[in-house]
Amino acid sequence: MNRIRAGLFTCILLLGFLAAATQFAAKAEAQALTVTVLQVNGVISPATSDFITRGLKKAVENGSALAVIELDTPGGLDTSMRSIIRQILASPIPVASFVSPSGARAASAGTFILYASHIAAMTPASNLGAASPVSIGMPGAGAENQDKKSDNNEGGKQKSNADTLSSKATNDAAAYIRSLAQLRGRNTDFAEQAVLQARSMSAQEALKAGVIDVLAGNIEQLLAQIDGRTVMLDGGVAVTLHTKQAIIERVEPGWRTQILSLLANPQIALILMMVGIYGLFFELMSPGAALPGVAGLICLLLSMYAFQLLPVNWAGVGLIAAGSAMMIAEAFLPSFGVLGVGGIVAFVLGGLFLTDTGMPGFDLSIPFLIGLSLASAGLIIATGILAARMHKRKVVSGQEDMLGIEGTVTSTHAGMSYAEMRGESWRVSSAEALSPGDRVKVVAMNGLILQVVRTSQAAAVSLAVKGESHVL
Repeated sequence: MNRIRAGLFTCILLLGFLAAATQFAAKAEAQALTVTVLQVNGVISPATSDFITRGLKKAVENGSALAVIELDTPGGLDTSMRSIIRQILASPIPVASFVSPSGARAASAGTFILYASHIAAMTPASNLGAASPVSIGMPGAGAENQDKKSDNNEGGKQKSNADTLSSKATNDAAAYIRSLAQLRGRNTDFAEQAVLQARSMSAQEALKAGVIDVLAGNIEQLLAQIDGRTVMLDGGVAVTLHTKQAIIERVEPGWRTQILSLLANPQIALILMMVGIYGLFFELMSPGAALPGVAGLICLLLSMYAFQLLPVNWAGVGLIAAGSAMMIAEAFLPSFGVLGVGGIVAFVLGGLFLTDTGMPGFDLSIPFLIGLSLASAGLIIATGILAARMHKRKVVSGQEDMLGIEGTVTSTHAGMSYAEMRGESWRVSSAEALSPGDRVKVVAMNGLILQVVRTSQAAAVSLAVKGESHVL
């Protein structure tokens, strides 16, 4: 009987030990979990999409329990936004979007990303919404044109192609954000109104309306509030979060993302294009210089890549390129300023196509455009002035430079005479007989033979003193 009791007691102790060990291991595992935080601050661009794609991949490889996109954006490109959302929807780990810090916003494309995330969170004094799509370079997208559209529609007139395209883009965006809201179980009414009516909402209002899940002051509070929450991943996999004691690993944009973001600046893209064109211009003006040509080609290729990143109107880019080509042609063709002025006009008009994209961060300012145009005009004028001065200068090389120079006959033999001109020995020809020591002047040039006339006859004493023999 005692042995049975002892055995039972031993079994109970072992079970208790195993339970404690299991609980300790689970707690240690929970404490060892990491959360990857991706900081996104600024316009949603291809550089942002690349950064988030790489960040989510890194979070999965590091075994992170959660990826948090710390978001503060005025919006951005539709293509980049959809690329980010595809990465979120296909992520094998939960993704939370957190509009932070206080005063941040998730406007336009940021609202879509917030809706697509498994967990949507905001800090106090932040806002979201205003997600109406804006078409780049398409007439009829502005507020005034929208009013005109309403008046025209009321008058029974048919919609223009621009109106139809704008309606298609708006309805497509509304259906897209509505599908994201239905997927995550969030407020669909506000989602549609944010697109159709550009409606915005504060963080507190968003929490009450069921647009977001959590209102937190910082990342630590966010992780504490979502601890124990169960989220559904793609494919119906349910994951319970253990984030209260998780280790936070912040990932900031690296040099690659910073360079891409720099290239996505329209002002940088335009400057690179101008530097590239003028670099090739100087290479053509001075063949063999190499450096201007190499630097110009690199800058031109970078500008083409930068324009690929931008939501530009390609008619504007074409006008800028045509204007630059005309300004360069002015230096080579005798157009008396017509090409130069036309190039500046085309350049300014092309820039105007890029100054009103309707998207924050992608506009060209009028003062910048005027300044760049004046700089180009100044360069053209300076080139013309230098060319005029060079044209007035005396020729210092070639056949024309030989006319009028004087030299001394050094030798005559078998009907051939030679004279020293500027330290060089030239074969000379004259209508009168020449003798060594005669001073001659070039009046014409026939191939490599100089036609000369005698200006004076040297004294025989001079040759005797020198003791030189000039007979070959």
